[in-house]
Amino acid sequence: MALFSSMELTNLQDLFVEQLQDLYDAENRLVDALPKMLDAATDKQLKAAFKDHLKETKQHVSRLETAFQQLGCDAKRESCEAMKGLIKEGEKMVDAKGDPAVKDAALIAAAQRVEHYEMAGYGTARSFADQLGHHQIAQLLQQTLDEEGNANKTLSKVAESWVNIHASQA
Repeated sequence: MALFSSMELTNLQDLFVEQLQDLYDAENRLVDALPKMLDAATDKQLKAAFKDHLKETKQHVSRLETAFQQLGCDAKRESCEAMKGLIKEGEKMVDAKGDPAVKDAALIAAAQRVEHYEMAGYGTARSFADQLGHHQIAQLLQQTLDEEGNANKTLSKVAESWVNIHASQA
């Protein structure tokens, strides 16, 4: 959702669609950003986590397109300023120089910020869908929310089992 915009929200349905458009933009931006993070990572487990999440993120885009279709709306992107900022921060980590383990830890930190943002967005959208009686869409959003949570847990596991240990020794 654009900050300080003059959008008009007359009902929860309008807000719900706007939230889906925001998530749709965020996921599409992430589809473009994840390959750069994958290339920048050196840890094999981290590379695998980014590769798996890229596949999931493409499915998230598809699920959102299904949600729009079920609502009878065109799949439209509302510029997600938050994701733009998170990706910009992540690009700093991608371009960073220095110890590879420390850089991997930085990539994980940036990726987890993204996951937490997405979990908040999907949780809110799912609640709106339930309130509005869009139960099938709520299930789609919950499936994505679960995958975002699992991606975050995977990143934590990679960080805590290997990457952070090596980064602390740099």
